[in-house]
Amino acid sequence: MSSNTRVVTRLLAVIVFMGGLAWASVPLYDWFCRVTGFGGTTQVAEQGSDTILDQTIRIRFDASLARDMPWEFRAVQPHMDIRIGETGLAFYEAYNPTDEPIAGTASFNVAPFETGGYFVKIACFCFELQVLQPGERVEMPVTFFVDPAILDDPEARGTPAITLSYTFHVTDMPEDYAALAEPAPVAN
Repeated sequence: MSSNTRVVTRLLAVIVFMGGLAWASVPLYDWFCRVTGFGGTTQVAEQGSDTILDQTIRIRFDASLARDMPWEFRAVQPHMDIRIGETGLAFYEAYNPTDEPIAGTASFNVAPFETGGYFVKIACFCFELQVLQPGERVEMPVTFFVDPAILDDPEARGTPAITLSYTFHVTDMPEDYAALAEPAPVAN
């Protein structure tokens, strides 16, 4: 094999390797954030905590919209104080003021970022696509708790408040939804 062929083969191998890393970076980063709570990524559980402490923490609720989202979106209450480990239930309200159905998804995080690994959601509207009909107003729940292990983390244990933030984004309407939204034919 000539030296030019070896160089070309090595360069192609590097290009393929770098392309593979670029392709895998988004899912790997997402996995890393979910496992560690990095960047304010929250955790998910199927049930609440077994331990409830006497210490309370304030949970603030923030709502925003992506630039192209025409909905109105807000937290029903600005904050709540809960005991660490206690299951909390909060509501956000969305309203579609347009004359057409709009699908949306919510991205989320918590701040300060160090608390992401300890903020645990049990159920959330953000886990599913939301479709609002023209003029429809809905209240959407989120059920959560703050893991008592937060007190074992020197960077997070003194946190007086956690802010849970959601941003709604327009999402393409699912094809099967359009068929469901059409009125049923009237039999004569």
